[in-house]
Amino acid sequence: MIEQFKAKAQAVSAEVWEFDTKQQALEFVKDFVKKENVNNAPVVWALGKIFTKDEILSVMPSVVTDVNKDIASTAHIGITEMDYGIAETGTLVQNSTDVAQRLASSLPLIHIAIIKENNILKDMQTVLDILNPKDIGYLAFITGPSRTADIERVLTIGVHGPERLIILVLKGEV
Repeated sequence: MIEQFKAKAQAVSAEVWEFDTKQQALEFVKDFVKKENVNNAPVVWALGKIFTKDEILSVMPSVVTDVNKDIASTAHIGITEMDYGIAETGTLVQNSTDVAQRLASSLPLIHIAIIKENNILKDMQTVLDILNPKDIGYLAFITGPSRTADIERVLTIGVHGPERLIILVLKGEV
């Protein structure tokens, strides 16, 4: 399933990286931030279920984990953890009831999305069969970086959200 997800996500301009351990993924993020963070803008990380605040801050002490609108709107990189992936379309699915998830995934120019390989499912119906609408106030579906086209079909990337989407897939039982 991971190969189909990866191919579909890359087809819509997402970058997909695979890691065997959480530590490898953290080191990748650390190096990526060091290389890509223009003018040392804030980096925001909306906490999820995969990484603890202590794990994150032990590697990147300057990352902001208390995400709010003001800091997220000035951030160059936003990092979130995804609940599911849809192999059929390369789409990420995120319970975004917590506003920090929405802010970190939509306001910065670069969005790093982290997902466990075993949470990549076959299709939309499989994901919808698992989700309970009573538990979710806001559900986000993310397919590639933000893109829009005008009436003349001129495609523009990054107008209504991040211009880059980097997906980190944690393989095995993490």
